[in-house]
Amino acid sequence: MPALPGDGIVPAVFDHASGRKVSSAGGGSGSDRPDVGRLYVCGITPYDATHLGHAATYLVFDLLQRCWLDAGLERHYVQNITDVDDPLLERAAATGVDWRDLATREIDSFRDDMAALRVLAPHAYVGVVDAMELVVALVQRLRDAGTVYEVDHDLYFDVHAARSFGVVSRLAAPDMLALFAERGGDPDRPGKRDRLDCLLWQAERPGEPAWDSPFGRGRPGWHVECTAIALEHLAAGFDVQGGGSDLVFPHHEMCAAQAEVAAGAFARVYAHQAMVRLDGEKMSKSEGNLVFVAKLRADGVDPAAIRLAVLAHHYRREWDWTAQVLTDAQQRLARWRAAAQTPVAGRLTAVRTALADDLDAPRALDVLDAVAAEAPDAGAAAGAPTLAQVADALLGVDVSS
Repeated sequence: MPALPGDGIVPAVFDHASGRKVSSAGGGSGSDRPDVGRLYVCGITPYDATHLGHAATYLVFDLLQRCWLDAGLERHYVQNITDVDDPLLERAAATGVDWRDLATREIDSFRDDMAALRVLAPHAYVGVVDAMELVVALVQRLRDAGTVYEVDHDLYFDVHAARSFGVVSRLAAPDMLALFAERGGDPDRPGKRDRLDCLLWQAERPGEPAWDSPFGRGRPGWHVECTAIALEHLAAGFDVQGGGSDLVFPHHEMCAAQAEVAAGAFARVYAHQAMVRLDGEKMSKSEGNLVFVAKLRADGVDPAAIRLAVLAHHYRREWDWTAQVLTDAQQRLARWRAAAQTPVAGRLTAVRTALADDLDAPRALDVLDAVAAEAPDAGAAAGAPTLAQVADALLGVDVSS
C-alpha cells in the first residue's frame, strides 16, 4: 500500500446492533492497543467459491482495513474457513469427491481469487478442522456455565442464557424462527427447550467425520466455530464482526450470545454486506445463478474491473450484477489508467471523507472520476499523490497496467 500524505480517517460504519454509525476502531474492551483495528470476517464454506457475493463481502472489509492503515492504525484481521459442514459433505457425496479434497480445492481457488482482487490477506486464516481443540474448549466452558443441555446425545446451547440475545439482529421472535428454519437451524426438533436453541456439538453420525471430545465423538455446530476462533485470536470486545447480511441471524446473533456467556462480550460493531442479485434475482447457491470470479477471470476480465464493478455499489444496498455493470467498470478502469499520473492534490481529502462515511466507495469513485477528467498538470501540484497511488492505497485498484 503506497503511503499517502496527510492524515487518514478511521471510518464510521453502520452497526446493525445499535442501528447507527459508530467508529470502526478505538480499542474497545479486551484491548490495550487503541492503535490496532481488530476485525473478524466470516469465511467461506469451501464447496462453491468464489462467487460475487463472496467478493463483495471481502472487498468492503478490505476497504475498511485500508482506511485503518491510512489512518496510522495497525490491523489484526482473522477469517475462518468452515471446512467441515453439512453443505460441504453433501456436495462431496453427490460428486464422489472426498470432502477434504473438495475443501482443499475450493480454498485454493478462493485464495487465488482474493489475491487477484488484491484483498489484503488475513493474519490468521483458520479452518475449523484445525481449530477443533478451541471449539471443544469453548463448548466445555459453556457447559460448565450451565447453559448446555443434551438432546439424543447432541448438545444444545440455551440462547436465553445470554441476557442480550436478540440485540444484534433486533428481530421479533416470529422473524427469528422463520430465518432460523431457513438458514440451517432446527426449530422443530423434539426435545429442545426453546425452538431457537442452537446446536453446539453433533454426536457422530455413520459415515461422517468426527473428533474426540469430553462429550463423545462428533463435530461442532456452525455458530460455535466462529465464536471460538474469534475469541482465541482477537479476544472479547474486538472491533468489527463482518460478513454478509444473511449472517445477521442466526449466525452473528448466536455467536454474540455464546461469547457473552463464555467471555462477557463478542464484537463492538456488527457490519454487513448486502446481497448481490443477478438480473433482478437473488444470487444464491440454491437458485444456481451464481457468477464466479474465477469464471470472469478465465474469460479475460481484468480483476481490477471486477473490483471496480463491486465498489461502484454501496455495501449496505442490494444491487444487480449485469453486463452493463461490468462494461461501466471496464470503461472507468480505462479512463483511470489513461489518467494514472494525474495529481489528486486537494481531492485526496474528499476520497478519505467519502470512505470515512460508512465506506462510501461510490462517492470515492466519483471523486477520482473527476480527477481523471482533468488534464494532467504535475507542475501545478508538485509532490501530490497521483490517481494511481490513491486508487491503489485506498481502493485497492491497480491502474498502473
